Amino acid sequence: MELVLDNHLGQTDRKPIAIRMPKQSLLRLIKRWKRYELRKNWKKDIPPSTRGVYVLYNNGSPKEYRVVYIGVAGLGPTGGGGIRSRIKRHDRKIKKWTHYSAYEVHDNITRDEIREIEALLLSIFRDDKRILLTNKQTGSKKFTLLRRKTRWKTPPIDG
Repeated sequence: MELVLDNHLGQTDRKPIAIRMPKQSLLRLIKRWKRYELRKNWKKDIPPSTRGVYVLYNNGSPKEYRVVYIGVAGLGPTGGGGIRSRIKRHDRKIKKWTHYSAYEVHDNITRDEIREIEALLLSIFRDDKRILLTNKQTGSKKFTLLRRKTRWKTPPIDG
């Protein structure tokens, strides 16, 4: 692309300019993440007011991380109550976790979208016997409503 400058004498100077486009994110929802971090590292690893999803694990043996808790944080109007403050509370109250993962969402992700991610994860793992969730939910009202309103339709078989 060229930029044409008029020098008010009827002459133009042509100067090439570069237009920088914002860097495209690799993922639509997740900005950055940490996985299977040691419990003791949460203070130095997670910036304040980080919005997103986090998972607490109990590491019983090498390479075996049992999910104990799935949560979301940063739902306040200013992103307050971020992942760091939630894990701080869990550090004091929940004893049976040894590691955590944190998934920070992009700034344009709404609180409803964060809640939807949580509802999806909890609905997937709610009845999984390998996972000992301390925060099992009976379900998401929106997921239930969606199931009632939109049924899967089987397409006709061409034959």
